[in-house]
Amino acid sequence: MQVGFYGHVRQYHNLKKEIDANIQAVLDSGEYVMGPMLKRFEGELASYALMQHAIGVGNGTDAIWLALMALGIGPDDECITHPNTFFATAEAVWIAGATAVFVDCDPRTKCLDPSKIEAAVTSKTKAIIPVHLYGQCADMPAIRKIAEKHRLLVIEDNAQAFGAAGKNFKIGELSDAVSISFIIQKNLGTYGDGGAVLTNRADVDRAIRRLRNHGSEKRSMHSYGFNSRLDDLHAGVLSAKLKALDEGNNLRRQWAQRYTAGLQSARHLTLPYETPGFRHVYHLYVIETGTPQEREALLKFLVDNGIDAKCHYPIAIHQQSGYPWGKRARIVGALTNAERNAATCVSLPMFPELTAAEVDYVIQKVLEWDRRA
Repeated sequence: MQVGFYGHVRQYHNLKKEIDANIQAVLDSGEYVMGPMLKRFEGELASYALMQHAIGVGNGTDAIWLALMALGIGPDDECITHPNTFFATAEAVWIAGATAVFVDCDPRTKCLDPSKIEAAVTSKTKAIIPVHLYGQCADMPAIRKIAEKHRLLVIEDNAQAFGAAGKNFKIGELSDAVSISFIIQKNLGTYGDGGAVLTNRADVDRAIRRLRNHGSEKRSMHSYGFNSRLDDLHAGVLSAKLKALDEGNNLRRQWAQRYTAGLQSARHLTLPYETPGFRHVYHLYVIETGTPQEREALLKFLVDNGIDAKCHYPIAIHQQSGYPWGKRARIVGALTNAERNAATCVSLPMFPELTAAEVDYVIQKVLEWDRRA
């Protein structure tokens, strides 16, 4: 059996009528940039997330960067964030001219560990950027408490957990801004790049709307800004997919539960942890092996058996060759948990359109490898 990692084509065929209708509506409108479909989708997005404002931008990296700029964060400022997520989280801090400060993650959730944050706070610290990793919410009440104590801003990187929720809190209500990525592999993804910023702050909304469009609020009148707009064709695709997001996330949770039940007997693996009372939406289903060597062996075994398993993210940000040592980045404390996660993680196929037979086949092969390890 062959089991792919992504279900993009299956999803398209399931939602073809709705997606095609929205694309045709955009083509017929003649307005493809900053047009009515974008405005409609921004309203739908804000409503879904229970936020006051949603601003479509070019991609998830720009979403973080523009949020930083809108909040006045730049050179000589520091942002505390996660060392083992996609490089773009720290990259956006560097693009803004600020310094990324890395602290360790929680060993179970893999999200930013609140108990490590205060040791990293200095007079230059301006913001905390927690990442809702793999589809799991970070501990936002604890992070918000620290932010209030030290008068820090909070920007949530929600590229991987759209539709997730915490216990007695929702993503966005405890922060100044939330960034989202709409690249195709996300739980809500378009056919290309795209992103958005969600916020309850009117000043942040206005600033990002100017920044994304060459500093303009009125045609032919410009100030300092950039070109980072979510095109209407992408907005149309996303509008159609948004209506199916909860159903898709429920299916992800169903497959995750099936994986977890089937892999309980594995001796050499650590399975994902879901914080009690939280809604994990399993952008990725990530297991950990005991050693890096076992990880490579498991990956090879799965690929050899037709299973397109992957690693997210096998090299921590501070271990990347492009990491800017010096005043633009620093590490506080040991990053033991993040480094271990990077060295031993394996992502199993996870998308709503999986079948029970495919999930069971993956379980069978993982257990087969585990018995031999």
